Amino acid sequence: MTAIRIEGLIKKFGDTVAVSSVNLEIPSGSLFFLLGPSGCGKTTLLRMIAGFTEPTEGRIYFGDRNVARTPANERNTGMVFQNYALWPHMSVFENVAFGLEVRRLGRDAIREKARRALELVRMGEYASRKPSELSGGQQQRVALARAVVFEPSVLLLDEPLSNLDAKLRLEMRQEIRRIVDTLKITTVYVTHDQDEALSLADGMAVLKGGHVIQAGAPRAMYRRPANRFVADFLGDTNFLPAILVRSGASEALYKTAAGNLVSTVAPFPEASELSLSLRPEAFRISRGGAQASGNALVGAVRSSIYLGGVAQHEVMLDVPAGAAESVVRVAELNPKNPPAIGERVALEIDADDVVPLAN
Repeated sequence: MTAIRIEGLIKKFGDTVAVSSVNLEIPSGSLFFLLGPSGCGKTTLLRMIAGFTEPTEGRIYFGDRNVARTPANERNTGMVFQNYALWPHMSVFENVAFGLEVRRLGRDAIREKARRALELVRMGEYASRKPSELSGGQQQRVALARAVVFEPSVLLLDEPLSNLDAKLRLEMRQEIRRIVDTLKITTVYVTHDQDEALSLADGMAVLKGGHVIQAGAPRAMYRRPANRFVADFLGDTNFLPAILVRSGASEALYKTAAGNLVSTVAPFPEASELSLSLRPEAFRISRGGAQASGNALVGAVRSSIYLGGVAQHEVMLDVPAGAAESVVRVAELNPKNPPAIGERVALEIDADDVVPLAN
């Protein structure tokens, strides 16, 4: 297994800085995600790890070896592209075996390695078919088999599921997780899909404008984002302007623009004016609008959408006279009897689900 360490990595295209001073450590055998909006630099960073793009400055270590200036064919990496890039005139078996033939392995070794790779991705029975005879999910499995057949030290995935429909994406997520765990291979996965990252990653980094804004474990980043950008990018959230009322060693109390007092637990920023990030699914709905114990926002239901397993509500909060209106989104799981439009509700939220973020 191979750990990856990136130090001071910069890539410029003329006057445009695509990747700026990136430092990352990717543990050996982990599934690590690079994610962010279009143009954030994630694909350029992946291409530098692969060796397809040469850095302007910086170092990329595979273990103790600096490969920043090493040609792609000498890095022992496997790559899965967004469009699969399968040879249409070759069979599934021939597509998978091609890289081994280039490496001049013996015929028996090629046959055995290709067979094992196809069995790993559950495509052994399709070995004689052409790519045009396969579904999108099956083609993606073949592309994975081709990438791992020669036992690379690092596996690189460039938005591999973006061409699949929703059901196939869910299926392939688990397949990728299973393959990475089986092979214990260090894997770097580029996506703009937050659900893919949160459901699969051992670690991840969110990029914006070529910079790594935050890196860490998915659960920790979702629950304690470093700033508004990360909070907003990693799922839906509400931002409520607030001012600090008082703070102690382990707890702080804030007052929202609607006049509500909301407490949160450490860590919290020292800023006196900030925004509170409140995830829609963190609220508990109390009917009737009476002030509930603990943190609670009070208002009336403005809209409601029933989606089967979840109902999405918008609640207009009570605000002082002359203040701007304040609306929060609420996700109610397993909604058996959702509140009616206009019904008054109290929205309770635990202190550790309130995340204060500096503006």
